[in-house]
Amino acid sequence: DRIAVGSATVDGTLRLWVRDTGPGVPAEDRDRIFERFARGAETGSGDRPGLGLGLAIVSAIATAHGGTVGVEDATPSGARFTITLPARTEGEAWPAS
Repeated sequence: DRIAVGSATVDGTLRLWVRDTGPGVPAEDRDRIFERFARGAETGSGDRPGLGLGLAIVSAIATAHGGTVGVEDATPSGARFTITLPARTEGEAWPAS
C-alpha cells in the first residue's frame, strides 16, 4: 500500500489528511470506527490486530481542538482520513485550553 499525508489552509480552517491505497472503509462502518473499541469489518482478521482505540483517540484530539474528523473514499482505491481544525493566530488559545 501507499500512504500519503498532506495539509491545506482553506477558508479559516486547517485540513490535515492521511490517504492510503488499501481496501478502504465500508460505508456502514464510517461513523462507527471513530467510537472507542469499534473496529471495521475488515480489521482484526489475520495479521491485523487492534483494539479499536486509534481513531477514537484521533477524534478526541480533533474535538478538543475545536475540530472534526472524517473518512471518505480515495481515488482510485483506499480511504482518506481528514482532520479539520479552526485556524488560529499565534498566541491565541485552542478552544479547549
